[in-house]
Amino acid sequence: MLDAHHFDNTFARLPDVFYTHQSPLPLVNPELVSYSPEAAALIDMPSLEGIKSELIAVCSGNALCPGTEPLAMVYAGHQFGGYSPQLGDGRALLLGEVRNKAGEKWDLHLKGAGPTPYSRFGDGRAVLRSCIREYLCSEAMYHLGIPSTRALCVVTSDTPVYRERQERGSTLLRLARTHVRFGHFEYFNYTGQHKALKTLADYIIDHLFPYLKGQKNAYQLWFAEVLNKTAKLIAQWQAAGFAHGVMNTDNMSITGDTLDYGPFGFLDSFDWQFVCNHSDHQGRYAFGEQPDVSYWNCGRLGSALMPLFNNQPDTLQEALNTYPERYSYYYTLFMRQKLGLVLPQNSDDQLIKQLLSALQHSQCDYTRFFRALCDFVPGAVNHALTSVVDTRPMAQWLKTYAQRLQKETVSDTARGYQMKQVNPKYILRNHLAQQAIELAEGGDFSEVERLMLMLKKPFDEQPDNAHYANSPPAGVLQVQVSCSS
Repeated sequence: MLDAHHFDNTFARLPDVFYTHQSPLPLVNPELVSYSPEAAALIDMPSLEGIKSELIAVCSGNALCPGTEPLAMVYAGHQFGGYSPQLGDGRALLLGEVRNKAGEKWDLHLKGAGPTPYSRFGDGRAVLRSCIREYLCSEAMYHLGIPSTRALCVVTSDTPVYRERQERGSTLLRLARTHVRFGHFEYFNYTGQHKALKTLADYIIDHLFPYLKGQKNAYQLWFAEVLNKTAKLIAQWQAAGFAHGVMNTDNMSITGDTLDYGPFGFLDSFDWQFVCNHSDHQGRYAFGEQPDVSYWNCGRLGSALMPLFNNQPDTLQEALNTYPERYSYYYTLFMRQKLGLVLPQNSDDQLIKQLLSALQHSQCDYTRFFRALCDFVPGAVNHALTSVVDTRPMAQWLKTYAQRLQKETVSDTARGYQMKQVNPKYILRNHLAQQAIELAEGGDFSEVERLMLMLKKPFDEQPDNAHYANSPPAGVLQVQVSCSS
């Protein structure tokens, strides 16, 4: 699968205060569910044909690649607004870090690898449904152009795992530039380990923000970079209609990548109050709350970094104050692109707000609306649009939009083509994922493969897959997902 020379385990060379060495707990009778050649290419893996048995052995905990140094990271985090002083990798292990031929470093993280010192009375296992959801969504997000961890493969087994019912113990091999989260810095600050806090910050700058190394005020510049990457990521979520579901600080990547796919959901009908996590009874992580939550989370990271700012809260707050403006800039940018607006106008913010209000009122299908809008021609009947939404309540907005388009210089055809490069026809709708999961739990993995192939080309028409672009069938409620996995 991979030889020892592929591995460059930089995190394992940090002091052992950052982790606990731990080996995976093997699964019984493992089998491969699905495999992503695109993710494999990131770490220069050979074709599946020659490595399948070894891949299954490694991903089921029955073997280790030479050069791996499995470990469980320790971190803390704010969960649903309350601070949890010690979390850590409770059901996953950092197997090692691979450096590819291009010099890029990727973490190999095995979810469902068994109990660790941070399992908090859990069994350390993952189940097939959660592994399939993360596998499909992380690759779908990547192909939508949204920063994300990647997923190499899913393996399942005959090992019983008990949740609400007995399920099959499974694993997902995840790739990421790093698995360091906001919660890492919270842990070392609030436990008074400020030397370790500095060590971790220096490590992250050295490996992931090397252009800041040695610069004056490097920590402040780095914090500003994290704020910017996070603001851009959340703006991309909002523009795509994606709800993460559990935006705890231990689920926030320090590199601005989407991390930890649990009870996520893409919008079907547009609803600011959409909650995809059935454990989120107060709606803290509702779709419309994500920008404010991300700002709050950045504040928690800033507080944890205070010792690196020489305990100067004004300097930190000055950086934090830029976050809302950064988010607004990116969100407006992405929404302009979705609307086919190339030449910025001062009125664009109001146009976007009026559209969102109309969408909330109509609760039409968010993805299908924007895809249909790609074919909008002022003065013409847009049958695709009228099939998605009652255009009568939106008549005033469509009139305003038509007037706004007069300030652009491209043709309707060229604009429509450009819009179709940013407005997907296909997303990972929860009911589609659920159908694939139910088949897979019965031993049929073919729908996982079909969805994966479809999601790799979300902006293409794909006539043979057109039914995957439909809204959920009548009577199928928007799926809410639990955190249990």
